[in-house]
Amino acid sequence: MGRFRDALAAPGLGAIAEVKRRSPSAGDLRPDADAAALAKAFEESGAAAVSVLVDERFGGSFADLQGARAATSVPLLAKGFFRDQGDLLQCRIAGADAALLLLRELNDEQAGLMLEGGRTLGLDMLVEAHDAEELDRAVALGAEVIGVNARDLGTFAIDRTAQLELVARAPRDRVVVAESAIASRAQGAEAELAGADAILVGSALMRADDPAAKLADLLARPLVKICGLTRQEDVDAAAEAGADLAGFILAESPRRAEAPLPVPDTMLSVAVFVGERRDAGTDLVQHYPEESGHRARDGVLLRGGERVATVVDLPWLGEDEDHWERAAVVEGRILLAGGLGPGNVRPAVEAVRPWCVDASRSLEARPGVKDHARVRAFVDAVRSLEAVRS
Repeated sequence: MGRFRDALAAPGLGAIAEVKRRSPSAGDLRPDADAAALAKAFEESGAAAVSVLVDERFGGSFADLQGARAATSVPLLAKGFFRDQGDLLQCRIAGADAALLLLRELNDEQAGLMLEGGRTLGLDMLVEAHDAEELDRAVALGAEVIGVNARDLGTFAIDRTAQLELVARAPRDRVVVAESAIASRAQGAEAELAGADAILVGSALMRADDPAAKLADLLARPLVKICGLTRQEDVDAAAEAGADLAGFILAESPRRAEAPLPVPDTMLSVAVFVGERRDAGTDLVQHYPEESGHRARDGVLLRGGERVATVVDLPWLGEDEDHWERAAVVEGRILLAGGLGPGNVRPAVEAVRPWCVDASRSLEARPGVKDHARVRAFVDAVRSLEAVRS
Protein backbone atom coordinates (compact mmCIF):
# COMPACT_ATOMS: atom_id res chain seq x y z
CA MET A 1 0.00 0.00 0.00
CA GLY A 2 1.17 3.54 -0.76
CA ARG A 3 1.14 6.58 1.51
CA PHE A 4 -2.07 7.93 0.01
CA ARG A 5 -4.03 4.70 0.40
CA ASP A 6 -2.65 4.14 3.90
CA ALA A 7 -3.72 7.62 5.01
CA LEU A 8 -7.29 7.14 3.76
CA ALA A 9 -7.57 3.63 5.21
CA ALA A 10 -6.88 4.86 8.76
CA PRO A 11 -9.76 4.53 11.29
CA GLY A 12 -12.49 7.15 11.15
CA LEU A 13 -13.56 9.40 8.30
CA GLY A 14 -10.62 10.91 6.45
CA ALA A 15 -10.70 14.00 4.28
CA ILE A 16 -8.92 14.91 1.07
CA ALA A 17 -8.89 18.71 1.04
CA GLU A 18 -8.69 20.16 -2.46
CA VAL A 19 -6.90 23.22 -3.77
CA LYS A 20 -9.06 24.44 -6.66
CA ARG A 21 -9.10 28.03 -7.94
CA ARG A 22 -12.00 27.61 -10.30
CA SER A 23 -14.52 25.07 -11.53
CA PRO A 24 -16.06 24.67 -15.00
CA SER A 25 -19.45 24.33 -13.33
CA ALA A 26 -19.16 27.15 -10.77
CA GLY A 27 -16.63 29.53 -12.30
CA ASP A 28 -14.09 31.28 -10.08
CA LEU A 29 -13.92 29.94 -6.54
CA ARG A 30 -10.71 31.39 -5.11
CA PRO A 31 -8.64 32.82 -7.97
CA ASP A 32 -5.83 34.03 -5.71
CA ALA A 33 -5.45 30.75 -3.81
CA ASP A 34 -1.91 30.00 -2.62
CA ALA A 35 -1.54 26.25 -3.04
CA ALA A 36 1.39 25.94 -0.65
CA ALA A 37 -0.22 27.96 2.12
CA LEU A 38 -3.52 26.11 1.77
CA ALA A 39 -1.87 22.70 1.77
CA LYS A 40 -0.05 23.50 5.01
CA ALA A 41 -3.23 24.88 6.61
CA PHE A 42 -5.22 21.81 5.53
CA GLU A 43 -2.62 19.52 7.09
CA GLU A 44 -2.86 21.44 10.36
CA SER A 45 -6.67 21.14 10.28
CA GLY A 46 -6.65 17.36 9.99
CA ALA A 47 -6.59 16.56 6.27
CA ALA A 48 -5.54 12.98 5.56
CA ALA A 49 -4.36 14.11 2.12
CA VAL A 50 -4.42 17.18 -0.10
CA SER A 51 -5.64 17.24 -3.70
CA VAL A 52 -4.13 19.75 -6.11
CA LEU A 53 -5.68 20.56 -9.49
CA VAL A 54 -2.90 20.75 -12.07
CA ASP A 55 -5.16 21.46 -15.06
CA GLU A 56 -5.32 25.04 -16.34
CA ARG A 57 -9.10 24.72 -16.83
CA PHE A 58 -9.28 24.72 -13.04
CA GLY A 59 -6.71 27.48 -12.67
CA GLY A 60 -4.09 24.94 -11.63
CA SER A 61 -0.59 23.91 -12.66
CA PHE A 62 2.19 21.51 -11.74
CA ALA A 63 3.89 24.45 -10.04
CA ASP A 64 1.03 24.37 -7.53
CA LEU A 65 1.76 20.71 -6.84
CA GLN A 66 5.43 21.46 -6.34
CA GLY A 67 4.60 24.29 -3.96
CA ALA A 68 2.27 22.10 -1.94
CA ARG A 69 4.92 19.37 -1.77
CA ALA A 70 7.41 21.83 -0.32
CA ALA A 71 4.91 23.02 2.29
CA THR A 72 3.36 19.82 3.64
CA SER A 73 4.20 16.23 4.50
CA VAL A 74 0.71 14.75 3.93
CA PRO A 75 0.12 12.65 0.80
CA LEU A 76 -0.67 14.68 -2.30
CA LEU A 77 -3.16 13.76 -5.02
CA ALA A 78 -2.60 15.21 -8.48
CA LYS A 79 -5.89 15.86 -10.26
CA GLY A 80 -6.16 16.38 -13.98
CA PHE A 81 -7.22 14.63 -17.17
CA PHE A 82 -4.34 12.15 -17.40
CA ARG A 83 -4.20 9.82 -20.40
CA ASP A 84 -0.68 8.39 -20.62
CA GLN A 85 2.24 7.39 -18.47
CA GLY A 86 4.09 10.55 -19.35
CA ASP A 87 1.40 12.45 -17.43
CA LEU A 88 1.94 10.18 -14.44
CA LEU A 89 5.69 10.68 -14.55
CA GLN A 90 5.13 14.44 -14.51
CA CYS A 91 2.89 14.04 -11.45
CA ARG A 92 5.51 11.97 -9.65
CA ILE A 93 8.35 14.37 -10.43
CA ALA A 94 6.25 17.28 -9.13
CA GLY A 95 5.76 15.51 -5.80
CA ALA A 96 2.50 13.59 -6.07
CA ASP A 97 1.84 10.45 -4.05
CA ALA A 98 -1.28 9.64 -6.08
CA ALA A 99 -2.99 10.60 -9.33
CA LEU A 100 -6.57 10.65 -10.56
CA LEU A 101 -7.87 8.24 -13.20
CA LEU A 102 -11.21 9.17 -14.78
CA LEU A 103 -12.81 6.03 -16.15
CA ARG A 104 -15.13 8.08 -18.32
CA GLU A 105 -12.02 9.24 -20.24
CA LEU A 106 -10.38 5.81 -20.59
CA ASN A 107 -11.27 2.35 -21.85
CA ASP A 108 -10.30 -0.69 -19.80
CA GLU A 109 -7.07 -1.30 -21.69
CA GLN A 110 -5.96 2.30 -21.22
CA ALA A 111 -6.97 2.32 -17.57
CA GLY A 112 -5.12 -0.95 -16.94
CA LEU A 113 -1.94 0.47 -18.46
CA MET A 114 -2.26 3.60 -16.34
CA LEU A 115 -2.74 1.54 -13.17
CA GLU A 116 0.36 -0.51 -13.99
CA GLY A 117 2.29 2.67 -14.79
CA GLY A 118 1.28 4.15 -11.47
CA ARG A 119 2.48 1.07 -9.60
CA THR A 120 5.82 1.23 -11.41
CA LEU A 121 6.25 4.88 -10.41
CA GLY A 122 5.15 4.32 -6.83
CA LEU A 123 1.90 6.26 -7.30
CA ASP A 124 -1.42 5.25 -5.79
CA MET A 125 -4.29 5.79 -8.22
CA LEU A 126 -7.68 7.23 -7.31
CA VAL A 127 -9.95 5.57 -9.86
CA GLU A 128 -13.08 7.68 -10.22
CA ALA A 129 -16.51 6.27 -11.06
CA HIS A 130 -19.77 8.14 -11.73
CA ASP A 131 -22.23 5.29 -12.22
CA ALA A 132 -22.74 1.58 -11.57
CA GLU A 133 -21.02 0.52 -14.79
CA GLU A 134 -17.90 2.52 -13.97
CA LEU A 135 -17.89 1.20 -10.39
CA ASP A 136 -17.97 -2.35 -11.71
CA ARG A 137 -15.12 -1.51 -14.09
CA ALA A 138 -13.03 -0.04 -11.27
CA VAL A 139 -13.54 -3.17 -9.17
CA ALA A 140 -12.72 -5.49 -12.07
CA LEU A 141 -9.55 -3.51 -12.84
CA GLY A 142 -8.36 -4.13 -9.29
CA ALA A 143 -8.45 -0.47 -8.22
CA GLU A 144 -7.48 -0.22 -4.55
CA VAL A 145 -8.80 3.32 -4.11
CA ILE A 146 -12.15 4.11 -5.73
CA GLY A 147 -13.70 7.58 -5.87
CA VAL A 148 -17.45 7.91 -6.32
CA ASN A 149 -18.31 11.32 -7.69
CA ALA A 150 -21.75 12.79 -7.09
CA ARG A 151 -21.20 15.19 -9.99
CA ASP A 152 -21.68 14.10 -13.58
CA LEU A 153 -18.75 15.77 -15.35
CA GLY A 154 -20.73 15.87 -18.59
CA THR A 155 -23.82 17.68 -17.29
CA PHE A 156 -22.43 18.95 -13.91
CA ALA A 157 -25.62 17.63 -12.30
CA ILE A 158 -25.37 16.45 -8.68
CA ASP A 159 -27.02 13.23 -7.48
CA ARG A 160 -26.01 12.46 -3.88
CA THR A 161 -28.57 9.68 -3.54
CA ALA A 162 -27.04 7.78 -6.44
CA GLN A 163 -23.57 8.47 -5.05
CA LEU A 164 -24.45 7.02 -1.65
CA GLU A 165 -25.96 3.92 -3.26
CA LEU A 166 -22.72 3.34 -5.17
CA VAL A 167 -20.61 3.94 -2.06
CA ALA A 168 -22.70 1.34 -0.23
CA ARG A 169 -22.25 -1.12 -3.13
CA ALA A 170 -18.49 -0.82 -3.30
CA PRO A 171 -16.51 -3.78 -1.90
CA ARG A 172 -15.35 -3.21 1.67
CA ASP A 173 -11.84 -4.40 0.82
CA ARG A 174 -11.34 -1.24 -1.26
CA VAL A 175 -10.75 2.27 0.02
CA VAL A 176 -13.78 4.31 -1.02
CA VAL A 177 -13.84 8.09 -1.38
CA ALA A 178 -17.07 10.10 -1.68
CA GLU A 179 -16.40 13.09 -3.92
CA SER A 180 -18.31 16.35 -4.50
CA ALA A 181 -21.40 17.93 -2.92
CA ILE A 182 -20.23 17.67 0.70
CA ALA A 183 -20.57 20.94 2.57
CA SER A 184 -21.70 19.94 6.06
CA ARG A 185 -20.77 17.52 8.83
CA ALA A 186 -24.06 15.70 8.24
CA GLN A 187 -23.31 15.14 4.56
CA GLY A 188 -19.86 13.84 5.42
CA ALA A 189 -21.33 11.56 8.08
CA GLU A 190 -23.93 10.31 5.60
CA ALA A 191 -21.14 9.26 3.24
CA GLU A 192 -19.25 7.68 6.14
CA LEU A 193 -22.26 5.63 7.22
CA ALA A 194 -22.80 4.48 3.63
CA GLY A 195 -19.30 3.02 3.70
CA ALA A 196 -16.94 5.80 2.59
CA ASP A 197 -13.48 5.77 4.15
CA ALA A 198 -12.91 9.39 3.16
CA ILE A 199 -14.50 12.42 1.57
CA LEU A 200 -12.98 14.72 -1.03
CA VAL A 201 -13.99 18.34 -0.50
CA GLY A 202 -13.05 21.20 -2.79
CA SER A 203 -15.63 23.84 -3.64
CA ALA A 204 -17.04 24.07 -0.09
CA LEU A 205 -13.55 24.80 1.23
CA MET A 206 -12.60 27.23 -1.51
CA ARG A 207 -15.79 29.24 -0.97
CA ALA A 208 -15.30 29.49 2.79
CA ASP A 209 -13.90 32.61 4.42
CA ASP A 210 -11.37 30.35 6.18
CA PRO A 211 -10.90 27.11 4.21
CA ALA A 212 -8.88 25.38 6.94
CA ALA A 213 -11.44 26.22 9.62
CA LYS A 214 -14.19 24.90 7.34
CA LEU A 215 -12.30 21.62 6.97
CA ALA A 216 -11.89 21.31 10.74
CA ASP A 217 -15.62 21.96 11.15
CA LEU A 218 -16.53 19.23 8.64
CA LEU A 219 -14.39 16.72 10.51
CA ALA A 220 -15.44 17.75 14.03
CA ARG A 221 -16.59 14.88 16.22
CA PRO A 222 -18.67 14.01 18.10
CA LEU A 223 -21.73 14.80 16.07
CA VAL A 224 -24.68 16.25 17.97
CA LYS A 225 -28.17 14.76 17.92
CA ILE A 226 -31.17 16.60 19.34
CA CYS A 227 -33.94 14.10 20.03
CA GLY A 228 -37.59 14.26 21.00
CA LEU A 229 -38.38 16.94 18.41
CA THR A 230 -42.09 17.52 17.78
CA ARG A 231 -42.25 21.06 16.34
CA GLN A 232 -40.75 22.57 13.20
CA GLU A 233 -39.55 25.63 15.11
CA ASP A 234 -37.52 23.34 17.37
CA VAL A 235 -35.98 21.56 14.37
CA ASP A 236 -35.07 24.94 12.93
CA ALA A 237 -33.56 26.07 16.24
CA ALA A 238 -31.48 22.88 16.47
CA ALA A 239 -30.23 23.37 12.92
CA GLU A 240 -29.37 27.01 13.57
CA ALA A 241 -27.46 26.00 16.70
CA GLY A 242 -25.37 23.60 14.63
CA ALA A 243 -26.82 20.20 15.53
CA ASP A 244 -26.18 17.41 13.03
CA LEU A 245 -28.98 14.90 13.64
CA ALA A 246 -32.67 15.50 14.36
CA GLY A 247 -34.43 12.73 16.28
CA PHE A 248 -38.17 12.02 16.03
CA ILE A 249 -39.62 9.55 18.54
CA LEU A 250 -42.26 7.41 16.83
CA ALA A 251 -42.88 5.18 19.85
CA GLU A 252 -45.15 5.81 22.83
CA SER A 253 -43.68 8.79 24.68
CA PRO A 254 -44.60 12.29 25.93
CA ARG A 255 -42.19 13.34 23.17
CA ARG A 256 -43.82 11.34 20.41
CA ALA A 257 -43.90 13.05 17.03
CA GLU A 258 -46.81 12.46 14.67
CA ALA A 259 -44.29 12.06 11.85
CA PRO A 260 -40.72 13.08 11.05
CA LEU A 261 -40.46 16.76 10.17
CA PRO A 262 -38.41 18.29 7.33
CA VAL A 263 -34.74 18.89 8.10
CA PRO A 264 -32.20 21.03 6.20
CA ASP A 265 -29.18 19.70 4.30
CA THR A 266 -27.03 20.34 7.36
CA MET A 267 -28.86 17.63 9.33
CA LEU A 268 -29.78 13.96 9.08
CA SER A 269 -33.21 12.82 10.22
CA VAL A 270 -33.53 9.91 12.65
CA ALA A 271 -36.70 7.95 13.43
CA VAL A 272 -36.67 6.40 16.92
CA PHE A 273 -38.58 3.14 17.44
CA VAL A 274 -39.07 0.75 20.35
CA GLY A 275 -39.93 -2.82 19.42
CA GLU A 276 -41.50 -2.93 15.97
CA ARG A 277 -40.05 -0.50 13.45
CA ARG A 278 -41.14 0.65 10.02
CA ASP A 279 -39.93 2.79 7.14
CA ALA A 280 -40.50 6.39 8.17
CA GLY A 281 -38.61 7.96 5.28
CA THR A 282 -35.77 9.18 7.51
CA ASP A 283 -32.06 9.03 6.79
CA LEU A 284 -31.44 6.79 9.80
CA VAL A 285 -33.35 4.69 12.32
CA GLN A 286 -32.57 4.43 16.03
CA HIS A 287 -34.03 1.17 17.27
CA TYR A 288 -34.42 -0.20 20.80
CA PRO A 289 -35.77 -3.65 21.65
CA GLU A 290 -38.88 -3.61 23.85
CA GLU A 291 -38.64 -4.87 27.43
CA SER A 292 -41.63 -4.94 29.80
CA GLY A 293 -43.49 -2.37 27.75
CA HIS A 294 -40.67 0.16 27.43
CA ARG A 295 -37.35 0.50 25.65
CA ALA A 296 -34.38 -1.70 26.46
CA ARG A 297 -31.29 0.01 27.73
CA ASP A 298 -29.21 0.02 24.55
CA GLY A 299 -30.10 0.14 20.89
CA VAL A 300 -28.65 0.38 17.42
CA LEU A 301 -28.43 3.04 14.75
CA LEU A 302 -29.42 1.71 11.34
CA ARG A 303 -28.92 2.89 7.78
CA GLY A 304 -31.07 1.02 5.30
CA GLY A 305 -31.50 -1.76 7.82
CA GLU A 306 -27.74 -2.13 8.36
CA ARG A 307 -26.24 -1.43 11.78
CA VAL A 308 -23.86 1.52 11.62
CA ALA A 309 -23.48 2.46 15.31
CA THR A 310 -24.29 1.26 18.82
CA VAL A 311 -26.62 3.37 20.96
CA VAL A 312 -25.37 3.26 24.56
CA ASP A 313 -28.05 4.55 26.94
CA LEU A 314 -29.07 4.55 30.59
CA PRO A 315 -31.57 2.06 32.00
CA TRP A 316 -35.19 3.05 31.46
CA LEU A 317 -35.91 5.84 33.98
CA GLY A 318 -32.80 4.75 35.87
CA GLU A 319 -29.22 5.77 36.59
CA ASP A 320 -25.87 4.03 36.43
CA GLU A 321 -22.75 5.67 37.84
CA ASP A 322 -20.61 3.47 35.55
CA HIS A 323 -22.50 4.49 32.40
CA TRP A 324 -19.63 6.35 30.73
CA GLU A 325 -17.04 3.75 31.69
CA ARG A 326 -19.27 1.03 30.20
CA ALA A 327 -19.71 3.06 27.01
CA ALA A 328 -15.99 3.71 26.65
CA VAL A 329 -15.20 0.04 26.03
CA VAL A 330 -17.86 -0.50 23.35
CA GLU A 331 -16.24 -1.15 19.96
CA GLY A 332 -17.11 0.79 16.83
CA ARG A 333 -19.13 3.97 16.50
CA ILE A 334 -20.91 4.99 19.69
CA LEU A 335 -24.01 7.16 19.90
CA LEU A 336 -23.94 8.15 23.57
CA ALA A 337 -27.31 8.92 25.16
CA GLY A 338 -28.70 9.06 28.66
CA GLY A 339 -28.90 12.16 30.84
CA LEU A 340 -26.63 14.37 28.75
CA GLY A 341 -26.99 18.13 28.89
CA PRO A 342 -24.96 21.34 28.62
CA GLY A 343 -23.45 20.84 32.07
CA ASN A 344 -22.09 17.30 31.71
CA VAL A 345 -21.49 16.68 28.02
CA ARG A 346 -17.85 17.79 28.18
CA PRO A 347 -16.72 15.16 30.74
CA ALA A 348 -18.88 12.58 28.95
CA VAL A 349 -17.10 13.19 25.66
CA GLU A 350 -13.69 13.18 27.32
CA ALA A 351 -14.46 9.83 29.00
CA VAL A 352 -16.12 8.02 26.08
CA ARG A 353 -14.91 9.69 22.84
CA PRO A 354 -18.24 8.92 21.15
CA TRP A 355 -19.05 9.38 17.48
CA CYS A 356 -22.26 11.22 18.42
CA VAL A 357 -23.92 12.58 21.58
CA ASP A 358 -27.69 12.61 22.06
CA ALA A 359 -29.80 14.85 24.30
CA SER A 360 -33.55 15.20 24.70
CA ARG A 361 -35.23 15.75 28.07
CA SER A 362 -32.50 17.96 29.49
CA LEU A 363 -33.12 20.49 26.68
CA GLU A 364 -36.87 20.86 27.20
CA ALA A 365 -39.07 23.65 28.46
CA ARG A 366 -41.75 20.96 28.83
CA PRO A 367 -42.17 17.48 27.30
CA GLY A 368 -41.91 17.71 23.52
CA VAL A 369 -41.07 21.43 23.53
CA LYS A 370 -37.42 22.48 23.38
CA ASP A 371 -35.80 25.36 25.25
CA HIS A 372 -33.82 26.95 22.43
CA ALA A 373 -31.26 28.50 24.75
CA ARG A 374 -30.47 25.11 26.24
CA VAL A 375 -30.23 23.56 22.78
CA ARG A 376 -27.67 26.22 21.82
CA ALA A 377 -25.80 25.71 25.08
CA PHE A 378 -25.59 21.95 24.50
CA VAL A 379 -24.26 22.30 20.95
CA ASP A 380 -21.85 25.04 22.01
CA ALA A 381 -20.49 22.86 24.83
CA VAL A 382 -19.65 20.10 22.35
CA ARG A 383 -18.15 22.45 19.78
CA SER A 384 -16.06 24.28 22.37
CA LEU A 385 -14.57 20.94 23.38
CA GLU A 386 -13.50 20.39 19.77
CA ALA A 387 -11.91 23.85 19.73
CA VAL A 388 -9.91 23.00 22.84
CA ARG A 389 -8.70 19.73 21.28
CA SER A 390 -7.53 21.44 18.11
